[in-house]
Amino acid sequence: MKFDWSAIPDMLPGLLHGLRVTVTATFVIMAIALVVALPIALARMSRHWWLRLPSTIYVQVLRGTPVLLQLFYLYYVLPFAGIRLSAWTAGILGMSAAYSAFLSEIYRAGIAAVDRGQTEAALSLGMSRVTVMRIVVLPQAFRIVIPPIGNMFVGLFKDTSLLSVLTIRELMFNGELQAATTFRHTTIFTVIAVLYLAVCWPSAAIIDRLERKLKELPRDQDDVGGGRRWRLSLWPLRRGAA
Repeated sequence: MKFDWSAIPDMLPGLLHGLRVTVTATFVIMAIALVVALPIALARMSRHWWLRLPSTIYVQVLRGTPVLLQLFYLYYVLPFAGIRLSAWTAGILGMSAAYSAFLSEIYRAGIAAVDRGQTEAALSLGMSRVTVMRIVVLPQAFRIVIPPIGNMFVGLFKDTSLLSVLTIRELMFNGELQAATTFRHTTIFTVIAVLYLAVCWPSAAIIDRLERKLKELPRDQDDVGGGRRWRLSLWPLRRGAA
């Protein structure tokens, strides 16, 4: 079927409504996942097995099974156990849990990338491990993980199309409904592709620019033999410990 330009004004309001739902779901899911992922990452790095074990099982199960299967389980299987969730609740919970598992590994990698010597230096000043993590490690780790988190955000925006299997009226679901009634598949799905690109392309460009800006930010440094060695400035910590 040929592309029908004249049909776009009629189909666009419904698709834009679906786009608003998609954007809303993306922000809600990412906000929940970002909050949940941090304690999971810290538990995975804990010295206590009773924290590492459940957090590891959580991450491995959610990373090792398809997100689509997890959504089906929450919405279609749990009712057999007497637990009934609305489509929106099941979709948000399912995708938030899945993405929190992926984000926890990004957090963990960012924390591990911080120089171990800085932690040892802060501990030598008498700071507790919790304080070291909060003041020394996490600020630097967040700076490291911002670019991959941004990429995850773009990926999540596209993955929200999975919510259509729960009859949530996001962009893809609205497109499928219109295609089923008008049979203008070429026009509808081309417009949907353009709408996805209209959000993802600028977002990816912003993330790339942010990553370059982060690399250009100055850090505390010492001159070593004409070269430069990056270090954490601990003078505020010494002043606070005094």
